[in-house]
Amino acid sequence: MNIIPTDIPDVVIIEPKVFGDDRGFFLESYNQRTFAEKTGITAEFVQDNHSRSRQNVLRGLHYQIQQPQGKLLRVVVGAVFDVAVDIRKESPTFGQWAGCLLSDKNHRQLWIPPGFAHGFFVVSEIAEVLYKTTEYYAPHHERCILWNDPELGIDWPLNGATPILSEKDQAGLPLKVAEVFA
Repeated sequence: MNIIPTDIPDVVIIEPKVFGDDRGFFLESYNQRTFAEKTGITAEFVQDNHSRSRQNVLRGLHYQIQQPQGKLLRVVVGAVFDVAVDIRKESPTFGQWAGCLLSDKNHRQLWIPPGFAHGFFVVSEIAEVLYKTTEYYAPHHERCILWNDPELGIDWPLNGATPILSEKDQAGLPLKVAEVFA
C-alpha cells in the first residue's frame, strides 16, 4: 500500500498493491492492520455504502454535524473527481479543499476524516463508488455546503458540462453561513 499526501495532511490518497495478469487483477481493498500501520489512522468502520451515478452528476458537499463520518472511498466502475473540504473551524486548513481522481483504473482510495464535507463529480459515463464510514448515517444531522461556493474555489473538472444536482445539493449553503465544526 502506498500513501500519497494531499495539501491537507489529514486527507490521504491510498494506492493498494495490484496484482494483475492476462486473467485480470487482485487487490486487497482494506486491511485494518496495514491501514493503521501505514496511515496512523485507527478507524472503526460501521457502515458500507454503494453509490451509482451517471456522467455529470455532482453529489455534495455533504457532512453530518453530529455523528460526523470518516470515509474511505474507492471507485469500482468508472471515474469520479472526489473532493474533501475541511470545515473544522479551529483547523489551520479550514475552508481548504483537496481533490483527486478515483477510478476503476487507478484503484486509488481516499481517506476523508470526520470534520470534512465530501462531494464528487462523475467524469465517466457511469460511476460506482463504494465507501466505508466510521459513523452511521443520520439524516437529521446531515448538512450540505454549496458545491460551487466561490469562497471555496473548488476546481471541478466540468469541461463545459452543467452538473446534475439533487434538490438538496442545489440548496447547499455557502461556507460562511453553514454550520461547521468548532
